Amino acid sequence: MYEFHGWFGIAESTEESDAGQLEEGIIELRGRISQLDWSTGDVALNTHNGEYFVVVNGLVNRRRDEAEELGDLLDHIAARFPGSYGVLYERSADMPEPPGQGAFRVKVMARGKVDIRLDPFLSPVRPVIED
Repeated sequence: MYEFHGWFGIAESTEESDAGQLEEGIIELRGRISQLDWSTGDVALNTHNGEYFVVVNGLVNRRRDEAEELGDLLDHIAARFPGSYGVLYERSADMPEPPGQGAFRVKVMARGKVDIRLDPFLSPVRPVIED
């Protein structure tokens, strides 16, 4: 099983979301998102109060193309929109150490980088959320 949930605010710089080329980048991002075809997951580009957000959710039987495509999407967002920020929670039975199969890991996007962190809230999944 591979489970993922995340959100990312889209911004061209850390000072302002639109530094002059945001619409061009959003058109490109929409194109990338439209190419993703996940049978048991989804990705959406939403607008709230004039700001753009990418939201991802899914639960698949095992890590397949979704995990790689999601990683590529996050790398693209961080590189193209270096002011973007957000988090992705993910867990998998075959996730490499750390954290291994009994925990969530968190991909944190900030200032053009995606860092992997251990989850302090829902991990270890036994006994925190499962018996």
